[in-house]
Amino acid sequence: MPWCETTPMRERLEFLRDHQRGLSSFAALCRHYEISRKTGYKWLTRFGEEGLSGLADRSRAPRTPAHQVEACLVDALLEIRRRHPSWGPRKIVAYLHAHNSALRWPAASTVGEILRRHGLTHPRRRCSRPGHPGAPLSAMDSPNAVWTADFKGHFKTRDGRYCYPLTVVDGFSRYLLACQALISTEHELAKPVFERLFREYGLPTIIRSDNGVPFATQAIGRISRLSAWWIKLGITPETIEPSHPEQNGRHERMHRTLKAEATLPPATTCAAQQRVFHRFRIDYNEERPHEALGNNTPSTLYRPSTRPLPARVPTPEYPVHFEVRRVSHNGGIRWKHSSSVGPNNGWLFISQVLNEEPVGLEEIHDGIWSVYFGPVLLGRFDERELKLYGAHKARPATLSPMSPV
Repeated sequence: MPWCETTPMRERLEFLRDHQRGLSSFAALCRHYEISRKTGYKWLTRFGEEGLSGLADRSRAPRTPAHQVEACLVDALLEIRRRHPSWGPRKIVAYLHAHNSALRWPAASTVGEILRRHGLTHPRRRCSRPGHPGAPLSAMDSPNAVWTADFKGHFKTRDGRYCYPLTVVDGFSRYLLACQALISTEHELAKPVFERLFREYGLPTIIRSDNGVPFATQAIGRISRLSAWWIKLGITPETIEPSHPEQNGRHERMHRTLKAEATLPPATTCAAQQRVFHRFRIDYNEERPHEALGNNTPSTLYRPSTRPLPARVPTPEYPVHFEVRRVSHNGGIRWKHSSSVGPNNGWLFISQVLNEEPVGLEEIHDGIWSVYFGPVLLGRFDERELKLYGAHKARPATLSPMSPV
């Protein structure tokens, strides 16, 4: 006996016949045919209004094309764009609504598509973003094991100028090492603050920061001029994950207190604000009990580092089995090998942050090399390809899972 074949039309007819027989409730009938009551009433209504033809499937195509715009409106949009090449879709729509609100202008997304079709827009260049090794795990178990550094949110002093407070804290004792009012976050202003701290308190093992300037950049390994200087001094830079300030929670908690007690209201000038910060730092370190420290003050727990700032910044040294190359002023190195020099004629870009600095290269697999600056692994490359990959996902035997810079 052959299988019984059915169609949606036949099922709808059977549903209507069973309904007319009245053998079961409408809800039970819908459950039997595995449809909702709303769908059942829809077919009853269509059959009552149109008869058998009402049970046929209808086209699901929209009655009017979603992106169809009248030619006169398109011409007006293009004319405004040509007169104002820097205006985007939302600005164009707002202008046209303001000058002729009687017409039904398309949405900004549709305007953007029209501009794209007529070659009046260009796709934005995608910026490569370096990977990240993950949440910092270094323990703050002794003074100077980990310093944390950050810029508290900038604000205006009463003379109308911006103030950028640079704060540095010892993670173990919560001792506020510096709270310096600066006029920007530039490297040239931040470095003297750290140099003064290193002379006064010695060198920490690690400095933890966020991913903003001057602590980090978009370069390979997120290295910056400031963190490169730290590395040469024997300090390991450590960054929290982007958009995760809770990974530097002790520092953020200090900023909350700093904002409440030293910036509201702001001082008249940046110099006056610095005097306020100085008084706050003394109170924070020597007088204010900290519950997290058993109601002790940070000054009772902090001790300066036994590692002094050297008179001369040392040059990174590498093991004897490393290949050493000096980064040129163009930010790269020349790499040649007997088997291949790669598609770039032996040129490997590293980073302009490391101009004139020596980097060490260690072969970890056949033709695969790790690139170090001091003890810090920056990335890896295959000499057959000559493209540097971030070290955050590096594997010894392959480059495929890593992200190119």
